[in-house]
This record gives sequence, C-alpha cells and structure tokens, in this order.
Amino acid sequence: MVNITVVGTGYVGLVSGACLADFGNTVICVDTDSSKIARLKNGDVIIYEAGLDTVVERNVKTGRLKFSTELEPALKQSSVVFIAVGTPPADDGSADLVYVEQVARQIGRSLDKYTVVVDKSTVPVGTGRKVKQWISEELSMRGADIAFDVVSNPEFLREGTAVYDFTHPDRVVIGSESEKASRIMKDVYRALFLNETPYIETDIESAELIKYASNAFLAVKISFINEIANLCEKAGANVQHVAKGMGRDGRIGSKFLHPGPGFGGSCFPKDTKAIMVIGREHGSPLSIVETTTSGN
Repeated sequence: MVNITVVGTGYVGLVSGACLADFGNTVICVDTDSSKIARLKNGDVIIYEAGLDTVVERNVKTGRLKFSTELEPALKQSSVVFIAVGTPPADDGSADLVYVEQVARQIGRSLDKYTVVVDKSTVPVGTGRKVKQWISEELSMRGADIAFDVVSNPEFLREGTAVYDFTHPDRVVIGSESEKASRIMKDVYRALFLNETPYIETDIESAELIKYASNAFLAVKISFINEIANLCEKAGANVQHVAKGMGRDGRIGSKFLHPGPGFGGSCFPKDTKAIMVIGREHGSPLSIVETTTSGN
C-alpha cells in the first residue's frame, strides 16, 4: 500500500485517484476548486464515467479515498504525488504547461521528505526535466536539501470506458531515471503487476513521447481509412469489406479502421497538434501527422 496525493480532480485525476485507491492505496485528491471538492465530499461525482461513482463511493467508505483543497498537508502524508492537471493547447498548438508549473512549484515549496513526483498529465517531451527544475528552484529558495524523483506515467483512458481502461490496461508505462522511484511505482500498481499487466520501463523522454505517438498513430489510421472510403466510393468498392479485410491482418488490426466524419474529442486534435509542434521544435517535422490533421 502506498500513500498517494493526486493533484487535479478533472477527468484524468479523479479516475486515476479513485482507481488507485481501489488498488489498495490510500489516496488524497487535491483541487483548488473548493466547490468541486465540496461536491465530491458529499458523494457527487462531477463527471460521468461508467462505474466511477461506485468506485468512488466504495473507497470513500473504506477511508482509502479522500478529497482536499490543501496540497501541503496531503504531501506530508504521501510518498507519491501525481500531477494530473490540464494541459490545454496554446495559441501555437503546443501544450500549455502553466498549470503543471504551478503545481510543481507548489510541490517544491511544500516538500519535507523524499517524494516521487509523477507526471500523469499528457505533456510534451522534456516536461519531466522542467518539473524537476521548477521543484529544485523552489527548494533552493527555501535552502532545503530534500531528495525527490520525477517519473513520467502517461494515461491511456478512453471516454466512456476510463475505469475499465485504468484497471485493465494494455500496458503501464514508467519513465524514470531512478531505480528507487521505479520500485515505488511498481508498488503503486502492484494490483496490476499481480495480474501480469505488461510494464514498459524506459527513460522519461520516451515515456512522454509514447502517449503522443500512440494518439497520433490512431489519428493517422482514422484519416487513412477515410481516404480509402473516398476511393471506394469512386471505384465502386465497399469500404466496410475493405476495412474488415485489412483488420484481419495482425500487423494492422481492426481498431480505428471505421470510416466516418474524422477524429475529434478532447485528446486527438490537441495531441496531434502538440506532437507536430514538438517535431518542428526538434527539427524533425512529422509530415504524416501534418497531412493527417490537415485532411481531417
């Protein structure tokens, strides 16, 4: 059992906090929105996800899940803190890290012992290094010499099946440069380890990119089958049969080969734009993703 603080009670934060508590950990979900915390304390689950209300109710009753507006007292009780705040798109399409920085600096002002700081929000490559820098700057201003590690642990949640996705993941990605932090993260997810869920242990930058690369690739599949649908219409072919025939190939798979209006939602549009910016910033433009978004 690990004592955990989750900062942010939005879609990712609330689902993650509730499910981590269901794994047997003790979790405090923290948010600056006092009205939201008051509603959660009264049992009013503020987002709809299948089964989430049940998971929240069950773990609140056992005392494994609590809600608070105060980060510092929560940190004093925790060995792991998840940053699960929003990363909305900036004007240029990049992910805006203003909320991540605010939380990281607040963590630096509040740390009193070794803590694993986990980036759960979808963040660009290099954010883990920035989080480490922001925390270190705040510790330096305090004159405090407190050890901590930063880990990237991206989420792969689908709207409507987020609880199932969190508790039955295809993989758990742990990006870390510390064996100690990696061991602690395995304790956090021990319930999944016992179920033989695959763990991908890598460096921080690779973990950060895995999420963006995954979403961008799925977006490419959607745009690709829509182009094939247009071709089928002109050539007199049946796109449903074409997609089924393609999907039977194990190298391709059937998921996201469904022609339609294109991709939307809260993740694919902003994540494809963000990874495009990342590519340009590193002098390696992603022409396939660029074409995908322009044709969507």
